[in-house]
Amino acid sequence: MTSRQSLLLFCLVAGLGLPLRPVVHANDETSPPATPVTEGAETAAQRGWRLLTTKNYVPADFTEAVFNDLWTVWPEPQRQQAAEATPEERRRMAFERYGLLERPESAGSGPPLGYTSDGQGGWAMNCLACHTGSVEGQLVLGSGNSLFNLETLTDDIRLAKKARGLAPRHMEFGRARMPLGTTRGTTNAVMFGVALWSLRDLDLNPRLNLRLPSFVHHDMDAPAFWNVSRKRLLYCEGSAEKGPRPLLQFVLVPQNSGDKIKSWEGEFADILAWIESLAPPVYPGSIDRDLAAMGQRVFEANCVRCHGPQGPGTKSPEKVIPLAEIGTDPVRLHALSDEFRQTMHKGWFGEYGKSEYNLEPTGYVAPPLNGIWASAPYFHNGSVPTLWHLLHPEQRPVVWRRTLHGYDHARMGLEIQAFDDLPADVQRADDRREYFDTRLKGKSAGGHLFVNELTADEKQAVLEYLKTL
Repeated sequence: MTSRQSLLLFCLVAGLGLPLRPVVHANDETSPPATPVTEGAETAAQRGWRLLTTKNYVPADFTEAVFNDLWTVWPEPQRQQAAEATPEERRRMAFERYGLLERPESAGSGPPLGYTSDGQGGWAMNCLACHTGSVEGQLVLGSGNSLFNLETLTDDIRLAKKARGLAPRHMEFGRARMPLGTTRGTTNAVMFGVALWSLRDLDLNPRLNLRLPSFVHHDMDAPAFWNVSRKRLLYCEGSAEKGPRPLLQFVLVPQNSGDKIKSWEGEFADILAWIESLAPPVYPGSIDRDLAAMGQRVFEANCVRCHGPQGPGTKSPEKVIPLAEIGTDPVRLHALSDEFRQTMHKGWFGEYGKSEYNLEPTGYVAPPLNGIWASAPYFHNGSVPTLWHLLHPEQRPVVWRRTLHGYDHARMGLEIQAFDDLPADVQRADDRREYFDTRLKGKSAGGHLFVNELTADEKQAVLEYLKTL
């Protein structure tokens, strides 16, 4: 590798230290403690919540001062609207533009829920930036953040720093070398991990012979956390055994030594305990119980063979459905090289070959469906906006745009506008990210055609049943 390639790789991976609603949860203990808990009284899950929301595991991405200036680089008319707004209104506008969420205890200042303060004015990203979102404007802990707009945020940070005469940091360098997420609510998280891993040997020491890895960029929809307790394996192809080590892959930034990362395994075991303490949120609307009972019978006759039983206390069978059978977008399945999978398994993350690892995945895991009403959009790439569209493949939109906080209770999912093509007046990159175009690589909404075997009445009944999970 040339010195120029090494520098480019360092700039890329140095920027990608990315770790991996109030709707009432079925288990109130899943919510963060309302009052501080003394160290001796903390459970593992409570320690995990505290660590996740207060400790920096990666360097700060930007400062609060830069964040407060972001409106100055917005396009018109948003910039003029922000100029005439109060600081509180500008903060709300910024949170909406970037898909950020206020902390439950927030008084309208400080970092959003997906970031922690470094005590010196800097804000560093944590897992919740992607893995906690909202439904109808209500915070739902552990849901995928379908509003997160990381690429737009990073682009605006670069412009704001340039206007201030500030040098770019790691995140902007990373953005210069790879996409961070081409549609609001999705990220290129899998390739973040590939980039970071390329810096390390099997024992997490810095590589002396840096090599540019092979990148297959693609957007992913962050899965909900509340079904992790029902699973044995992680990732949509079921490739890795569940445990704290895989969660640490996103802290492999050069600033963290291998020994430091290993020392955090116990802390990430606590974070995993918090994740596993989450219960699916209860659907807040009305449910036709007779129709739902019919839907359960249809589900058990047609869907259980892949997704498994969905009752309380059940475990997911984690059945892998071959790609030729499921027919959903193939890019994610083929994105990781055999060499990368072998390296992950043979090294520290795979307990030096002792942990369970699927080195040759053939398809995607049929996931558990508890809380599915709150985890729109659907499929691993987030290409299907509602459960109704999932059940009616021929009606899935080619291009769609979600409203900011709308929820479609009739179709169960995001409230959207559908288009046959990207509107001609959509020219700026930040505007394009507001539209999901299923014709692009890795973003297909095809597949899962088993539902065509159901009648219209059966589909409506299944839709009602899914509200009860």
